[in-house]
Amino acid sequence: MIGSGSKSKMVQKFTKIKSIQGEISLPGDKSISHRALIFSAMTAGESVIENISDGIDVRSTINCLRQLGVNISEENNLIKVQGVGYKGFKQPATQLDCGNSGTTARLLSGLLIAQNFGSKLVGDESLTKRPMKRLTDPLKLMGGKIFSAANHTLPIIIKPANELKAINYELNVPSAQIKSAILITGLHYEVETSIIESVITRDHTERLLDLEVIKENEKIISKSSIKNYPSSKKYFVPGDISSASFFIVAALLSNNSEIKIKNVSLNPTRTAIIEQLRKMGAHIEIISNKFSNKEEYGDILVRSSKLQNVHIDQKIIPSLIDEIPILTVAGAFAEGKFEIRNCKELRVKESERIKSICYNLRIAGFDVVEYEDGFSFEGRPSSKELVFDSFGDHRISMSFSVFSMLSEKGGVVKGFESVNISNPGFLTQINSICKFS
Repeated sequence: MIGSGSKSKMVQKFTKIKSIQGEISLPGDKSISHRALIFSAMTAGESVIENISDGIDVRSTINCLRQLGVNISEENNLIKVQGVGYKGFKQPATQLDCGNSGTTARLLSGLLIAQNFGSKLVGDESLTKRPMKRLTDPLKLMGGKIFSAANHTLPIIIKPANELKAINYELNVPSAQIKSAILITGLHYEVETSIIESVITRDHTERLLDLEVIKENEKIISKSSIKNYPSSKKYFVPGDISSASFFIVAALLSNNSEIKIKNVSLNPTRTAIIEQLRKMGAHIEIISNKFSNKEEYGDILVRSSKLQNVHIDQKIIPSLIDEIPILTVAGAFAEGKFEIRNCKELRVKESERIKSICYNLRIAGFDVVEYEDGFSFEGRPSSKELVFDSFGDHRISMSFSVFSMLSEKGGVVKGFESVNISNPGFLTQINSICKFS
């Protein structure tokens, strides 16, 4: 079973899994939760959100919206949001603390440049290191008066704009957060704003707002204008596929295991992890399909499988970026050489994820080659008890928790408390379906 850790810089000990059996339902998808909250706040009526993410990142969005005058109540598994209407937000009395959440900072920036008051967004130490020039540049082109620190990071200061304008903007870096920020600003202008992508990114904003999306000359073009301004509605937030991926990999690599993960997001821009694992030999079966506000979800069945490392197409990396840490764990217990490239974006996540992953792989006994845009390794993990470092990153923490539970003598994860960023119930969920040696 899983041991407990201290409250400060928690050190969490794990023993080897004997098998995984049962059913599990996970809190709502983090990306959809942020957007459902923001779009609900923008409406002129009451919206109801079911199965919202319970992570700290989404809590940051809730807190910021409340500071902006939005009434948000919580009852059991339901969130009720009383929207303030078009440009009805109030100037916050203090700076808006986005915590560790890049989604909060970037999407709110797109909303706030259209308001008639100034604001300031700040974040924790990790978020303050993340790049914001890719955000401020296009928002300035739209007429936004938005300013970041000298090194193009938080804090961000926003002043009332004289006039906003529509733009046609081609993303230089594949980013659903930047795309969404621009599309949200575009909701405040009659002329259409267009975002042009050469690489597909998450399309939750387009689905939830029912935006027009067209394909033209191998480009994806998303459009928004005031005609798409959100109205109040009911949302069901499917389970987070990124959170599900930890349980999928754990079940695939444990003996005599079979689990059903219920009501998990099956958005096509998010299921690259399932397709890549299937290419490696994983038995993952989709056994039901449903829709809510154009978001696809359903139940998936996962069974123990023997995995073989295979080529990872660089084109799918933007759709796989958050799952690379746990895919790497699958690769560590699969046959053959694991190599991944074109994922330089990992260096500007919650931790410097390429370095974080490579450090922990070396702890596990692998000879790792680190590249500017990825890494490779082969061999078998060490048979000794392993001590991993989360580097304060929730995905690194959960990935190497799974690694520990797959290891012969178990392992330890330092800084385990970072899981609260996205999934505070991770240990409870693990204990509900796992049998330990």
